[in-house]
Amino acid sequence: MAPSSSSHSSSKHMQDRVCPQLPRPNNTSSSATAAAASSTPAPTASPSLATSRLSLLSNHFRHRPLDNLELNTPYSTERNFVTSTKPPPTSSHPALRRMATKTPSQPAHPSVLIPGPIEYSDDVLNSMSHYSESHVGAPFVATFSSALTQLRQLFQTTSPSSQPFVISGSGTLGWDQVAANLAEPGDEVLVLHTGYFADSFADCFAIYGSKPTQLKAPIGERPSLQQVEEELKKKTYKILTVTHVDTSTGVLYPEIKELIALVRKVSPSTLVVVDGVCSVGAEDLQFDAWDVDVAITASQKAIGCPAGLSIIMASGRAMQVFESRKVPPNSYFASWKNWTPIMRNYEAKKPSYFATPSPQLIHALDTALKQILAKPLSERFERHKAVSQKVKQRVESLGLKQLPKAKEDQASTMTAIWLPEGVLAAEFLPGLLNRGIVFAGGLHKEVATKYIRFGHMSVSVMDHERMDIDKALDALGERLSEVKKEKGM
Repeated sequence: MAPSSSSHSSSKHMQDRVCPQLPRPNNTSSSATAAAASSTPAPTASPSLATSRLSLLSNHFRHRPLDNLELNTPYSTERNFVTSTKPPPTSSHPALRRMATKTPSQPAHPSVLIPGPIEYSDDVLNSMSHYSESHVGAPFVATFSSALTQLRQLFQTTSPSSQPFVISGSGTLGWDQVAANLAEPGDEVLVLHTGYFADSFADCFAIYGSKPTQLKAPIGERPSLQQVEEELKKKTYKILTVTHVDTSTGVLYPEIKELIALVRKVSPSTLVVVDGVCSVGAEDLQFDAWDVDVAITASQKAIGCPAGLSIIMASGRAMQVFESRKVPPNSYFASWKNWTPIMRNYEAKKPSYFATPSPQLIHALDTALKQILAKPLSERFERHKAVSQKVKQRVESLGLKQLPKAKEDQASTMTAIWLPEGVLAAEFLPGLLNRGIVFAGGLHKEVATKYIRFGHMSVSVMDHERMDIDKALDALGERLSEVKKEKGM
């Protein structure tokens, strides 16, 4: 059916809004055109003009050659790659001939071994293709209830006062939830700094009117318990935050239990919030036993579910602090006033509504959690630790160093690797991609160009048949030799 004139008009209006700066095409027969226009309707859009505008728009979406990838960091210094004049890769291109990962349900593709998003199992991805269903219908409500109940097991809490939250959004939404619901304007907050994400968490608190203080350590290190104690004695802090594994540096904070015990001793009223976005599901985090107040994470890392879910566990103590606020939360979407009854109802298998969840992502989360809990958590943590040690030993054997200086501060979920002097991440990473491996560039703004990040967690670690880690280590060694030869090192 031919489109109506109104649809033409609407399309033309949209084109004019998108590209208003484009000139009208020159018309060499203006008088003839004017005469024709007086007796016949003017065409609603010029095909050549439409083609020109669509071509201009398509430039924003055009395929970029594999040799010309932008690195996935927010810093402009990381995006200084050389523009390639080579044509797009063909079937003979090494990056398409040497894809590292292929499963029964997934076509051959580069192994994504960044610190999240990660590779996913076939069962999890198949769950994402679940048919549409009502978000308040009994089948979906049962699935959501299952996911919330399993999260209690993952966080290792049996306390009925603990409250899980699963809300559509990235891990960053967890910061907003904490800042909006547990801190009030003017509250003092102590942020233990081990990398980029402490800066961001502090910024989030400031946006909501709190007063964040960062206790910083040199790159690759963490604040000591003694330093924390000294800082806690200076003023009363409403909240202390600690990043369990900082994704920007690979620094693990291995003394969460001891840190919380210290806070309870020195500043009993201070809530302890653990940012576990890059740890939950791979590093041991005992919510009840260690007396954690809030732990935040996200779906796309060690839990092994595609990105899009902000996940939180809040203790009864934290919920009491929330309920005794002097002023309402200064967020609408992130407000626990809105979400707490929804989460409680879903867990009790009662339909409820505040904002529409993603049924497909909840199905994927439920599947991922069932996979995790099919074996004892201790086995999962030990497997991640063993694979991490294997990676780090290989890195050391290649003559490379890590950002975290002390072995006890090196995470099991990722490895942050210094590149040789004079080698930039922007030139090193494409060579890995050509071998079917995707690592991440640096993320710490002071040294972002000088290191790369290797994520090793979830299915790439737990599925012995995938061989993702071994292939990545081989590719790293090959690429390092290649670069050294190119630079005459």
